[in-house]
Amino acid sequence: MKINQIAAQLYTCRDLTKTPADIAKTLKRVRQVGYTAVQVSGMGPIAEEELIKILDGEGLVCCATHENGDKIRNETQWVIDRLSKLNCKLTAYPWPAGVEMNDLNSLKSLCQDLDKAGELMAAAGQTLAYHNHGIEFVKTNNVTALDYIYNHTNPKFVQGEPDTYWIHYGGGDNVEWCQKLKNRLPMIHLKDYRFTMENKPEFCEIGNGTLNFKAIIAAAEASGCQWFIVEQDSTPGDPVDSLEVSFRYIQENLVS
Repeated sequence: MKINQIAAQLYTCRDLTKTPADIAKTLKRVRQVGYTAVQVSGMGPIAEEELIKILDGEGLVCCATHENGDKIRNETQWVIDRLSKLNCKLTAYPWPAGVEMNDLNSLKSLCQDLDKAGELMAAAGQTLAYHNHGIEFVKTNNVTALDYIYNHTNPKFVQGEPDTYWIHYGGGDNVEWCQKLKNRLPMIHLKDYRFTMENKPEFCEIGNGTLNFKAIIAAAEASGCQWFIVEQDSTPGDPVDSLEVSFRYIQENLVS
Protein backbone atom coordinates (compact mmCIF):
# COMPACT_ATOMS: atom_id res chain seq x y z
CA MET A 1 0.00 0.00 0.00
CA LYS A 2 1.35 3.38 -1.03
CA ILE A 3 0.68 6.64 0.78
CA ASN A 4 -1.32 7.99 -2.18
CA GLN A 5 -3.69 5.01 -1.99
CA ILE A 6 -4.98 6.08 1.42
CA ALA A 7 -8.26 8.00 1.40
CA ALA A 8 -10.55 9.52 4.01
CA GLN A 9 -14.22 8.55 4.03
CA LEU A 10 -15.99 11.87 4.53
CA TYR A 11 -18.92 10.20 6.27
CA THR A 12 -16.58 10.34 9.28
CA CYS A 13 -16.84 14.15 9.10
CA ARG A 14 -20.56 14.39 8.32
CA ASP A 15 -21.21 16.79 11.21
CA LEU A 16 -18.53 19.13 9.83
CA THR A 17 -19.72 19.14 6.20
CA LYS A 18 -23.28 20.45 6.30
CA THR A 19 -22.73 23.60 4.19
CA PRO A 20 -20.40 24.45 1.29
CA ALA A 21 -18.34 26.66 3.61
CA ASP A 22 -18.05 23.84 6.15
CA ILE A 23 -17.11 21.41 3.38
CA ALA A 24 -14.33 23.70 2.15
CA LYS A 25 -12.96 24.18 5.68
CA THR A 26 -13.05 20.47 6.48
CA LEU A 27 -11.47 19.39 3.21
CA LYS A 28 -8.61 21.81 3.84
CA ARG A 29 -8.03 20.17 7.22
CA VAL A 30 -8.20 16.66 5.74
CA ARG A 31 -5.59 17.61 3.15
CA GLN A 32 -3.36 19.16 5.82
CA VAL A 33 -3.37 15.81 7.66
CA GLY A 34 -1.81 14.23 4.57
CA TYR A 35 -4.70 12.57 2.74
CA THR A 36 -4.68 13.10 -1.01
CA ALA A 37 -7.98 11.35 -1.73
CA VAL A 38 -11.46 11.25 -0.22
CA GLN A 39 -14.60 9.20 -0.55
CA VAL A 40 -17.56 11.57 -0.84
CA SER A 41 -20.41 10.65 1.47
CA GLY A 42 -22.60 12.11 4.18
CA MET A 43 -22.17 15.77 3.34
CA GLY A 44 -24.80 18.46 2.97
CA PRO A 45 -26.04 19.82 -0.36
CA ILE A 46 -23.38 21.16 -2.70
CA ALA A 47 -23.20 21.30 -6.49
CA GLU A 48 -20.76 18.81 -7.98
CA GLU A 49 -19.04 21.63 -9.85
CA GLU A 50 -18.42 23.53 -6.62
CA LEU A 51 -17.22 20.42 -4.83
CA ILE A 52 -14.76 19.60 -7.60
CA LYS A 53 -13.44 23.17 -7.47
CA ILE A 54 -12.78 22.79 -3.73
CA LEU A 55 -11.19 19.35 -4.15
CA ASP A 56 -8.96 20.51 -6.98
CA GLY A 57 -7.95 23.58 -5.00
CA GLU A 58 -6.79 21.42 -2.11
CA GLY A 59 -5.04 18.81 -4.28
CA LEU A 60 -7.58 16.12 -3.40
CA VAL A 61 -9.21 13.56 -5.68
CA CYS A 62 -12.60 11.95 -5.25
CA CYS A 63 -11.61 8.28 -5.42
CA ALA A 64 -15.12 6.98 -4.71
CA THR A 65 -18.55 7.90 -3.39
CA HIS A 66 -21.48 6.38 -1.59
CA GLU A 67 -24.78 7.04 -3.31
CA ASN A 68 -28.36 6.57 -2.18
CA GLY A 69 -29.34 2.92 -2.57
CA ASP A 70 -32.69 3.69 -4.20
CA LYS A 71 -30.94 5.97 -6.69
CA ILE A 72 -28.53 3.16 -7.57
CA ARG A 73 -31.31 0.62 -8.00
CA ASN A 74 -33.91 2.82 -9.71
CA GLU A 75 -32.16 5.91 -11.13
CA THR A 76 -28.82 4.55 -12.23
CA GLN A 77 -28.29 7.17 -14.93
CA TRP A 78 -28.50 9.88 -12.27
CA VAL A 79 -25.67 8.15 -10.40
CA ILE A 80 -23.62 7.80 -13.59
CA ASP A 81 -24.04 11.49 -14.35
CA ARG A 82 -23.06 12.50 -10.81
CA LEU A 83 -19.91 10.40 -10.87
CA SER A 84 -18.97 11.85 -14.23
CA LYS A 85 -19.26 15.37 -12.82
CA LEU A 86 -16.98 14.34 -9.94
CA ASN A 87 -14.40 12.74 -12.26
CA CYS A 88 -14.95 9.57 -10.24
CA LYS A 89 -15.13 5.93 -11.39
CA LEU A 90 -16.19 4.14 -8.18
CA THR A 91 -19.25 4.10 -5.99
CA ALA A 92 -20.81 1.67 -3.53
CA TYR A 93 -24.30 0.61 -2.57
CA PRO A 94 -24.05 1.78 1.05
CA TRP A 95 -26.86 0.23 3.06
CA PRO A 96 -29.54 -2.40 2.23
CA ALA A 97 -32.57 -0.29 3.14
CA GLY A 98 -35.75 -2.32 2.86
CA VAL A 99 -33.88 -5.57 2.15
CA GLU A 100 -34.68 -8.58 4.34
CA MET A 101 -31.39 -10.38 4.75
CA ASN A 102 -33.09 -13.65 5.74
CA ASP A 103 -35.53 -13.58 2.80
CA LEU A 104 -34.11 -15.13 -0.37
CA ASN A 105 -36.70 -13.38 -2.55
CA SER A 106 -35.66 -10.01 -1.14
CA LEU A 107 -31.99 -10.84 -1.66
CA LYS A 108 -32.66 -12.08 -5.18
CA SER A 109 -34.39 -8.81 -6.06
CA LEU A 110 -31.45 -6.82 -4.66
CA CYS A 111 -28.95 -8.87 -6.64
CA GLN A 112 -30.89 -8.44 -9.87
CA ASP A 113 -31.09 -4.68 -9.38
CA LEU A 114 -27.39 -4.40 -8.52
CA ASP A 115 -26.44 -6.39 -11.61
CA LYS A 116 -28.59 -4.15 -13.83
CA ALA A 117 -27.17 -0.99 -12.30
CA GLY A 118 -23.62 -2.32 -12.41
CA GLU A 119 -23.95 -3.25 -16.06
CA LEU A 120 -25.10 0.27 -16.95
CA MET A 121 -22.27 1.76 -14.93
CA ALA A 122 -19.69 -0.56 -16.48
CA ALA A 123 -20.81 0.58 -19.93
CA ALA A 124 -20.06 4.14 -18.76
CA GLY A 125 -16.59 3.14 -17.54
CA GLN A 126 -17.63 3.13 -13.88
CA THR A 127 -17.70 0.48 -11.15
CA LEU A 128 -20.40 -0.38 -8.63
CA ALA A 129 -19.39 -2.06 -5.38
CA TYR A 130 -21.29 -3.42 -2.38
CA HIS A 131 -20.57 -2.05 1.10
CA ASN A 132 -21.38 -4.40 3.96
CA HIS A 133 -22.37 -3.94 7.57
CA GLY A 134 -22.90 -6.67 10.15
CA ILE A 135 -26.45 -7.56 9.09
CA GLU A 136 -25.18 -9.36 5.99
CA PHE A 137 -23.79 -12.11 8.22
CA VAL A 138 -27.30 -13.37 8.97
CA LYS A 139 -27.50 -16.93 7.62
CA THR A 140 -30.24 -18.61 5.59
CA ASN A 141 -29.82 -22.24 4.60
CA ASN A 142 -26.39 -22.03 6.26
CA VAL A 143 -25.21 -19.30 3.85
CA THR A 144 -24.60 -15.71 4.90
CA ALA A 145 -26.46 -12.99 3.05
CA LEU A 146 -23.10 -11.50 2.06
CA ASP A 147 -22.02 -14.76 0.43
CA TYR A 148 -25.40 -14.93 -1.31
CA ILE A 149 -25.02 -11.40 -2.68
CA TYR A 150 -21.57 -12.03 -4.12
CA ASN A 151 -22.53 -15.49 -5.38
CA HIS A 152 -25.60 -14.17 -7.19
CA THR A 153 -24.16 -11.05 -8.83
CA ASN A 154 -21.83 -10.83 -11.79
CA PRO A 155 -18.26 -9.89 -10.78
CA LYS A 156 -18.08 -7.80 -13.94
CA PHE A 157 -20.88 -5.60 -12.64
CA VAL A 158 -20.78 -5.81 -8.83
CA GLN A 159 -17.49 -5.48 -6.99
CA GLY A 160 -16.78 -5.38 -3.25
CA GLU A 161 -16.12 -2.69 -0.67
CA PRO A 162 -15.60 -4.76 2.50
CA ASP A 163 -15.66 -2.94 5.82
CA THR A 164 -13.14 -4.31 8.31
CA TYR A 165 -15.06 -3.35 11.45
CA TRP A 166 -18.38 -4.73 10.29
CA ILE A 167 -16.91 -7.97 8.95
CA HIS A 168 -15.32 -8.62 12.34
CA TYR A 169 -18.46 -7.48 14.18
CA GLY A 170 -20.60 -9.84 12.09
CA GLY A 171 -18.32 -12.78 12.87
CA GLY A 172 -16.43 -12.91 9.58
CA ASP A 173 -12.70 -13.03 8.94
CA ASN A 174 -11.25 -10.01 7.15
CA VAL A 175 -8.33 -11.81 5.52
CA GLU A 176 -10.63 -14.54 4.27
CA TRP A 177 -13.03 -12.00 2.80
CA CYS A 178 -10.22 -10.16 1.02
CA GLN A 179 -9.20 -13.50 -0.47
CA LYS A 180 -12.77 -14.33 -1.48
CA LEU A 181 -12.97 -11.03 -3.34
CA LYS A 182 -9.80 -11.54 -5.39
CA ASN A 183 -10.02 -9.40 -8.55
CA ARG A 184 -13.27 -8.01 -7.15
CA LEU A 185 -11.84 -5.65 -4.55
CA PRO A 186 -11.21 -2.10 -5.83
CA MET A 187 -11.53 -0.53 -2.36
CA ILE A 188 -11.74 -1.42 1.31
CA HIS A 189 -12.88 0.46 4.41
CA LEU A 190 -10.23 0.45 7.13
CA LYS A 191 -11.94 0.76 10.49
CA ASP A 192 -10.61 -0.58 13.79
CA TYR A 193 -12.54 -2.48 16.47
CA ARG A 194 -12.15 -2.69 20.21
CA PHE A 195 -14.10 -3.49 23.38
CA THR A 196 -14.80 -1.08 26.22
CA MET A 197 -14.71 -1.71 29.94
CA GLU A 198 -18.53 -1.80 29.70
CA ASN A 199 -18.16 -4.93 27.53
CA LYS A 200 -19.37 -3.20 24.39
CA PRO A 201 -17.69 -2.97 20.98
CA GLU A 202 -16.78 0.47 19.64
CA PHE A 203 -15.17 2.13 16.65
CA CYS A 204 -11.65 3.43 17.12
CA GLU A 205 -8.69 4.85 15.23
CA ILE A 206 -6.51 2.49 13.20
CA GLY A 207 -3.94 0.99 15.56
CA ASN A 208 -6.02 1.57 18.67
CA GLY A 209 -8.03 -1.62 18.31
CA THR A 210 -7.57 -5.34 17.83
CA LEU A 211 -7.66 -5.87 14.05
CA ASN A 212 -4.53 -7.18 12.31
CA PHE A 213 -4.16 -4.57 9.60
CA LYS A 214 -0.82 -5.84 8.31
CA ALA A 215 -2.47 -9.13 7.39
CA ILE A 216 -5.63 -7.45 6.10
CA ILE A 217 -3.77 -4.99 3.87
CA ALA A 218 -1.49 -7.70 2.50
CA ALA A 219 -4.53 -9.82 1.61
CA ALA A 220 -6.33 -6.83 0.07
CA GLU A 221 -3.30 -5.93 -2.03
CA ALA A 222 -3.02 -9.53 -3.24
CA SER A 223 -6.64 -9.29 -4.37
CA GLY A 224 -6.00 -6.10 -6.35
CA CYS A 225 -7.21 -3.40 -3.95
CA GLN A 226 -6.62 0.14 -5.25
CA TRP A 227 -7.98 2.32 -2.44
CA PHE A 228 -7.62 1.95 1.32
CA ILE A 229 -10.29 4.20 2.79
CA VAL A 230 -10.18 5.22 6.45
CA GLU A 231 -13.55 5.56 8.15
CA GLN A 232 -14.76 5.89 11.73
CA ASP A 233 -18.54 5.94 12.23
CA SER A 234 -18.24 7.74 15.56
CA THR A 235 -15.28 9.45 17.20
CA PRO A 236 -14.50 10.50 20.79
CA GLY A 237 -13.86 14.09 19.73
CA ASP A 238 -13.15 16.00 16.53
CA PRO A 239 -13.48 13.53 13.65
CA VAL A 240 -10.60 15.07 11.70
CA ASP A 241 -8.38 14.49 14.73
CA SER A 242 -9.35 10.81 14.64
CA LEU A 243 -8.64 10.67 10.91
CA GLU A 244 -5.20 12.10 11.68
CA VAL A 245 -4.47 9.49 14.36
CA SER A 246 -5.36 6.75 11.86
CA PHE A 247 -3.31 8.35 9.08
CA ARG A 248 -0.20 8.68 11.25
CA TYR A 249 -0.42 5.06 12.36
CA ILE A 250 -0.83 3.86 8.78
CA GLN A 251 1.99 6.11 7.60
CA GLU A 252 4.38 4.84 10.26
CA ASN A 253 3.42 1.17 10.36
CA LEU A 254 1.61 0.01 7.23
CA VAL A 255 2.80 1.94 4.18
CA SER A 256 5.25 0.07 1.98
